[in-house]
Amino acid sequence: MATKQKTVSADASNPFRTIINLWPYMWPSDRADLKMRVVWATVFLLLSKLVLLLVPYFFKWATDALNGKTDAVALLPTFLLGAVMLVLAYNFARLLQAGLNQLRDALFARVGQHAVRQLAYRTFVHMHRLSLRFHLERRTGGLSRIIERGTKGIETIVRFTILNSVPTLVEFLLTAIVFWWGYGFSYLVVTALTVWVYIWFTIRASDWRIGIRRAMNDSDTEANTKAIDSLLNFETVKYFGNEDMEAKRFDSSMERYEKAATDVWTSLGWLNFGQAVIFGIGSAIMMVMSALAVQRGEQSIGDFVFINAMLMQLSVPLNFIGFVYREIRQGLTDIEQMFDLLEVQAEVQDKPGAPDLEIRQGAISFRDVHFAYDPARPILKGISFDVPAGKTIAVVGPSGAGKSTLSRLLYRFYDVQQGSITIDGQDVRAVTQKSLRTAIGMVPQDTVLFNDTIAYNIRYGRPSASDEDVRIAADAAQITDFIGKLPDGFQSMVGERGLKLSGGEKQRVAIARTILKSPPILILDEATSALDTGTEQEIQAALDVVSRNRTTLVIAHRLSTVISADEILVLKDGEIAERGNHQALIASNGLYATMWSRQREATQAEEQLKKAREADDMGIVTRLPAAH
Repeated sequence: MATKQKTVSADASNPFRTIINLWPYMWPSDRADLKMRVVWATVFLLLSKLVLLLVPYFFKWATDALNGKTDAVALLPTFLLGAVMLVLAYNFARLLQAGLNQLRDALFARVGQHAVRQLAYRTFVHMHRLSLRFHLERRTGGLSRIIERGTKGIETIVRFTILNSVPTLVEFLLTAIVFWWGYGFSYLVVTALTVWVYIWFTIRASDWRIGIRRAMNDSDTEANTKAIDSLLNFETVKYFGNEDMEAKRFDSSMERYEKAATDVWTSLGWLNFGQAVIFGIGSAIMMVMSALAVQRGEQSIGDFVFINAMLMQLSVPLNFIGFVYREIRQGLTDIEQMFDLLEVQAEVQDKPGAPDLEIRQGAISFRDVHFAYDPARPILKGISFDVPAGKTIAVVGPSGAGKSTLSRLLYRFYDVQQGSITIDGQDVRAVTQKSLRTAIGMVPQDTVLFNDTIAYNIRYGRPSASDEDVRIAADAAQITDFIGKLPDGFQSMVGERGLKLSGGEKQRVAIARTILKSPPILILDEATSALDTGTEQEIQAALDVVSRNRTTLVIAHRLSTVISADEILVLKDGEIAERGNHQALIASNGLYATMWSRQREATQAEEQLKKAREADDMGIVTRLPAAH
C-alpha cells in the first residue's frame, strides 16, 4: 500500500492548523471517487439545511390554518384540505431532511474511514522505520493505546470538520436572516447575542476541560501499559508470587483514571447546564417578545409557533457546535501524542538515492569501528577485522564486551560513529537498509515468535515460499519430527511470543526461518547460550548446516560452539584482546584459555549433577559436595 509522506502536526491551541494539515486526507489527491463523495455529501447537506428552514414555515401555516387564518393557504381548495396538506408537508419535510442527512453520512463514511486508514498505516510504517533505541526506550502497551486513540481522534476531526462545522454556521446565518426579514432587527440582536454568549461559554468551558481530558488519557495509557507489561511477564509474576503486587500497581493507575474520568463527566455536566441556562434565557426573551406582539395583534399564533420552532431548530446546531468543538478539541488532545510520534526522526536513514547492496561474494570488513550508546560509556574502541566470503568468524568475550553490538551495527540498527563496516567493499551506510537486511540472516539468542502457526513463523523468512519449501526448511532445522507429533502439525499455534514451545523448539523454528530466507550472510547471536548442553549440541548440528558455504559471524557465550570457526576474536572492554583459531588461543594461555577452562569445569559439574539426579531417581544414594 503506497502513501505519500505529508507533514502532519497537531496543535491543541491552534485547531485550524491541524485541520489544514489534515485536509489532504479529507480531499485525497489520488482518489477522484472520494472527492466526488465529498462533493455530493456537501450538496445533500446544504439541501437538508434548506429543507430544514421550510419545516417551521409549514408548522406556522398549519397552525394559522387551524386557527382560521387562511391567508397563507388561500390557493388551496378548502380550509380542511389546506390544513391537512400543510401538516403532511410539515412531516414530509422533516422526513426528507432526515433522509438527506443519512444519505450525507453514508456518502462520507468511506472518506472518513479512508483518512483513518491512511494515517493509521502511515503511523504503523513510521514505527517500523524508527530506530531500535526508540523502541527499547518506549513501552509497547503505551504506544498501542496512543495509536488507537489517535486514529479515533482523526476520524472525529475529519468527519465533524468537513460535514458539520461550516454548514452549521450557514444555518446560523440563514436563521438570522429569517428573523431579521420576518420579525425585525430586535429579534436578530437577541439571536446574535444568545449565539455569541453560548459559543463563548462553550469554548471557554471546553478549553478548561482539555486539561482534565489529558490527565485521563495519561492515566489510561499508564494503566494499559502496566496491564500489558504484567501479562507479557505472566510467568515471572507467577515465579515470584507477585499477583497481589501487580494487582495493586494496576489498581493504583486505575484509581487515578477513575478520578480523572469522574472529573471529565462532572465538568461535562456543568458545561451542559451552563449551555441550557444561556439558551433558555435567550429563548425566553424572544418568546416573551412574540407573545406581546400576538397580544398587540402584530403577530399571529402561527408566528408565535414559528418562532418557537425556529428556536428549537436553532438549539440543535447550537448544541452541536458545542459538541463539535468539544469533540475536535478532545480529538486534538487524543492525536497530539500520535502526531508527536510521526514527527520523531529515524536515527538511521537511507541516504537520498542510495543504491541496493550488491552481493558478489559476501565478504565483511570492520575497519576502526567506534561506537557508544551513551557518549560517556564507549562500547567499541577501534575494532578491525574481516569475515572472508564463505568463512566463519566467531566473537567471544565476557558480558558487556560489545559482542552483540557488532551484529546490531552490521544490521544498521545503529550507525557507527567512527570507522566503517563494508560488505564486498560497499559501506553499509551507503546502501538501502532493506537490501542490506535482505542479504543477512539472523538467529538470535532470544527467539520471539508471532502468535500464529508454526508454518506462518517459518514462512516469515520468505513469505512467498510454498508449503513444500517450508517443509524442507523444517527438515533441515531438524524440527519435522516434533511438528509431526502435534495434533495440528504445521498449523499448530505457538502462543504469545512462542510461549507454547520450549527454548530448543523455538530456536529450531528460528533456524528453519533463516534456512528458508537463504541469505548469503548469517549472524548467529548467542543462538545456544540459553539452552542446556544436550539441546545445545542438537541445535549446533542444525546451525552447522545453515552456516555451510555462507559468510558467518558467530557471537557466542559458550566456547564449545565456536571450536570449528576459521578464526576466533576475543573481545574485552571494547577491544580485540586476542585472535586466532581454537588451538592457537588455547596454546597462548591467555584470556580465551582461562574462559575455556572455566566453562569446561562448569560443564563437568553440570554433567555430574545430571548423573547424580539420574542415579537418585533410580534409588541410588549419591554423595555430592555440600553446598556453600
